[in-house]
Amino acid sequence: MKQTADVVIIGGGCMGASTAFHLSKLGVTDVVLLERDTMLGTGSTGRNAGGVRHQFSSEANVRFSIESIAFFERFEEEVGSPIDLHQDGYLFLLSTEDDRHAFHTNVEMQKRLGVEVDELSPAEAARLAPGLNVDGILGATFCARDGIADPNGVTMGFAKFAQAAGVEIIREAEVTGIKVESGSVVAVQTTRGEILTHCVVNAAGPYARNIGAMAGLNIPVLPYRRHIFITQPIAPPLAPASRIMVIEFETTFYFHREGSGILFGMGDRDEGPTFDTSVSWEFLERLTPFASRRLPALGDSAIAHAWAGLYEMTPDGMPIIGAAPSLRGFYMINGFSGHGFQHCPAAGRMLANMIVGTGEADPDAPCFSLERFTDPSHRGERNVV
Repeated sequence: MKQTADVVIIGGGCMGASTAFHLSKLGVTDVVLLERDTMLGTGSTGRNAGGVRHQFSSEANVRFSIESIAFFERFEEEVGSPIDLHQDGYLFLLSTEDDRHAFHTNVEMQKRLGVEVDELSPAEAARLAPGLNVDGILGATFCARDGIADPNGVTMGFAKFAQAAGVEIIREAEVTGIKVESGSVVAVQTTRGEILTHCVVNAAGPYARNIGAMAGLNIPVLPYRRHIFITQPIAPPLAPASRIMVIEFETTFYFHREGSGILFGMGDRDEGPTFDTSVSWEFLERLTPFASRRLPALGDSAIAHAWAGLYEMTPDGMPIIGAAPSLRGFYMINGFSGHGFQHCPAAGRMLANMIVGTGEADPDAPCFSLERFTDPSHRGERNVV
């Protein structure tokens, strides 16, 4: 392992790998990427549903989606590795007048930014997703370029490109400390030894707060458990044949086809912050009535696979990207609040540019800065599911 590096990236998920890729594209290759596990992308990156969507309430997030989804579409050309991308669309189901009004406003903004989104009646939504029960649904929105991508393929593609360019990737290396002198980062301490550096990237996902604390920083990111269940085979027309992602916005219940089965999940609003990633079968019992109401075939289906991962939540549902204002050389790419994987191309590009200091400042950067939490006029992301 190197004893010195221009940049040390903590975390080998999609954000750390994307940052390493974009740094290497800018000619910065004296980089060490540290991952505490034996494989990259086994944390939150490897435990998510893989959704990619344009349908956000924040203009900055929509612009991130436009950039990132376009990147996924040309991923093999840009990175040299194929990925599994299915653009069968996202269908948001709206069951309150407030939500229908808010999504109408969002659609107008999304269209202004060049995204093709449709507002649908309940009957039109049901036709898009065979097997769907739309009782109690007042309306819906649909974007055909939204879809499902492969988190592992994306992460490994970024990492392999960066490694070929000279980035060193160290697995089974847990960070134990960050040395600071005179208000600047000077070294990262790990279970494999110390690396002298003046630039550290915190890409530690739900553990971002812990890494920040090592450097004396308070990063407002908390981990929340999210479950994913996959059923035994369910044949059409009892469920959609395509991989359309269906989300009931009020409850956050969602589903999409995964192989011959159906992948589904929902947020647990009664559970507080936790690092627990064990599966709660009691939660499945509470989830089942919501699931069988929206997709009746789920009520009679056995579970083939289940796992839990962690959302890295900020108070406003927006990520933190950029330099720590009180510590020179410490950069953050944290707190994506459930939509990190889909934004990793744009987020890694933005942070790499900040580190290198090339080009004009990104106009959306203030939306993601740590300082925004002191701005009373700042508006966060509402479409967190």
